[in-house]
Amino acid sequence: MDLSNINYLAVLAAALSTFVLGGLWYSPMLFGKAWMRANNFTDTDLQTFSKARMFGWSFLFSLVMALNLAMFLAGPTTDVTWGMIAGVLAGFGWVAMAIAIVGVFENRSWSYILINGGYMTVAFTIMGAILGAWR
Repeated sequence: MDLSNINYLAVLAAALSTFVLGGLWYSPMLFGKAWMRANNFTDTDLQTFSKARMFGWSFLFSLVMALNLAMFLAGPTTDVTWGMIAGVLAGFGWVAMAIAIVGVFENRSWSYILINGGYMTVAFTIMGAILGAWR
């Protein structure tokens, strides 16, 4: 694999896009309240979480995901369309299904599985679009 085809600024942008999407996805405007119910979280619970720990690790994990996807998309014919298709395939076929498997074994609700699996599917689609477009 030729890593010289990877645009590392696009990898950074793709990683950051997960934060923008996550901010919307898990907000009260979209799925925030349902996500809290699915996890039995209260507003008080959320206040006790370490924001530095959550966002620090999340950013590192997002970078790894974006770089990994960029490696799959490093071919010279990659464009925005293929980036989005690859993102959907990875997000839904791998990540969302892995969340579903773990969720089923943990006896989680379908709302938990759909909210988190949906987020990852959309996140990977956006990352793929960024990586495919910004060559």
